[in-house]
Amino acid sequence: MPGPMGGPIGKNGPQEKAKDFKKTTKKLINEYLSKYKISLIIVFIFAIGSTIFTIVGPKILGNATTEIFNGLVSKISGGAGIDFGKIGQILLTLLGLYIISAIFSFIQGFTMTGVAQKLTYKIRNDIAIKINKLPMNYFDKKTNGEVLSVITNDIDTLSMNLNQSITQIITSICTIIGILIMMLSISWQMTLISIIILPISGFIVRWIVVKSQKYFNRQQEYLGHVNGQVEEIYSGLNIVKAFNIEEKAIEEFNKVNKELYHSGWKSQFLSGLMHPLMNFMGNIGYVAVAVAGGYLAINGTITVGNIQSFIQYNRQFNQPITQIAQISAMLQSMVAAAERIFEFLEEEEEKETAKGDIDTSKLKGNIEFKHVNFGYTPDKTIINDFNSKVTEGQKIAIVGPTGAGKTTMVKLLMRFYDVNSGEILVDGHNIKDFDRGELRKMFGMVLQDTWLFGGTVKENIKYGKEDATDDEVIRAAKAAHVHHFIKTLPNGYNSVLNEESTNVSAGQKQLLTIARVILADPKILILDEATSSIDTRTEIQIQSAMDNLMNGRTSFIIAHRLSTIKNADWILVMNHGDIVEQGTHNELLAKNGFYADLYNSQFDEEEE
Repeated sequence: MPGPMGGPIGKNGPQEKAKDFKKTTKKLINEYLSKYKISLIIVFIFAIGSTIFTIVGPKILGNATTEIFNGLVSKISGGAGIDFGKIGQILLTLLGLYIISAIFSFIQGFTMTGVAQKLTYKIRNDIAIKINKLPMNYFDKKTNGEVLSVITNDIDTLSMNLNQSITQIITSICTIIGILIMMLSISWQMTLISIIILPISGFIVRWIVVKSQKYFNRQQEYLGHVNGQVEEIYSGLNIVKAFNIEEKAIEEFNKVNKELYHSGWKSQFLSGLMHPLMNFMGNIGYVAVAVAGGYLAINGTITVGNIQSFIQYNRQFNQPITQIAQISAMLQSMVAAAERIFEFLEEEEEKETAKGDIDTSKLKGNIEFKHVNFGYTPDKTIINDFNSKVTEGQKIAIVGPTGAGKTTMVKLLMRFYDVNSGEILVDGHNIKDFDRGELRKMFGMVLQDTWLFGGTVKENIKYGKEDATDDEVIRAAKAAHVHHFIKTLPNGYNSVLNEESTNVSAGQKQLLTIARVILADPKILILDEATSSIDTRTEIQIQSAMDNLMNGRTSFIIAHRLSTIKNADWILVMNHGDIVEQGTHNELLAKNGFYADLYNSQFDEEEE
């Protein structure tokens, strides 16, 4: 029993099911599809019209067959023979019906495609707006892949399945009803024989689906194992080769690949049985119909043309039933995708309680932490009663071992998270009284992981200040010691950067990000281990560029290498989330505490 694309049911395995099919479907209809009522009514009308005109075709073609048969019999009996004029009229009528059906089908397809694309366009816009309203802790809980999957895979699944399923549901139901009516109009006895085959076919389909389901599940599971291992091995291929464990890697791959082979073979074999078994059952039905039709024709109950029409209808009768079975799987997949999209759109947004009436342009960058307490979860406080004052233009270093919570301070400053209790003040204003967007305009960030987007060098530098002039861009590049490098590129500042830009080193990318921040001219700087992965020579360049950047600005420097922050005005020492010490470099060394141990151990390592 072939599906609409000619393949067997279950060829692509079991479809994912929605948790609450009814609720999600209702939401999809009420909040999205209801806005396209007129278009959907047009789709409904023209889909029905197209189906009706197609269904009538075999009956008219049967009349032509009857006319030819009667003409031949007449000719043998010495009569006038075949009336080709009448047959020509019948065929022209049939051609006209098929042309009208094709036009109707085109109109409904065009309209439904428009609805599906408009809907997915709106959902993509809704998601783009939603992403910018979500709190940072949402992205801490979700991987990038999970978020991207909603934006790409789930929306594409919704779009494709919505476009196909609605029209197929309409046409399949109309086809079943129409064909059943046409078959009954020809012969109720032959119709009964055709219908008896259906429950037997349904039982076979169910048996195959149940049997193949567990193998499809295992196939998906081991496919994940294979993909994961391939990604892991190839991303670290140099390590695999360095430790001579190629044979072990191949052995592990062969093991999971063999499991994938067995489950894949069984699932595909069982689903592949569907087509020949359905064909077999269909052929039994055709034989039964042909025998019954011959018997009725001999008795004069039915014409030869009607037998031919009935056999055509009988062949078409199974197809929409198969399509509905496949559509049900498509609907499950579509609604499951819609469910994940709606879950994303319904996530709790970042609360904005500030009036946003503070003029940040007049602020200097004085920062005060007053009795700050914070924990990522309510039951685990990681910053306890922290107090500190930072004067405008000061360089504040945040140091500590990996995992000490250094970046947590930055996240609190920029209101990616709010403190549990206490206050963070900027020039006497509680940061909770700032509009988040206005607050973050005061900050410039240079991170360890450089981020450049696909565009020109100039566009990348202007990212934080799009209205900057070319002269301002060049001045920022010179201050970041990257102007000379840019001039060596084929198109200078108009050279396009992308992931394949092999002629741009890590250090040069870092200098470009520093130029970007210099141009944005923020009041407060955050430098997060910006030189940790750079060679010594490039580090000197970057350090000089950062000195230009920090000049006259309040700066927070997160660093592993303590030798780079000796000249900081104030050092915050963190361990296990708490600020355990604070003071100048010399003061902290004199205390001979945690910082002194950290500094001396690192100094000893560098000497070795």
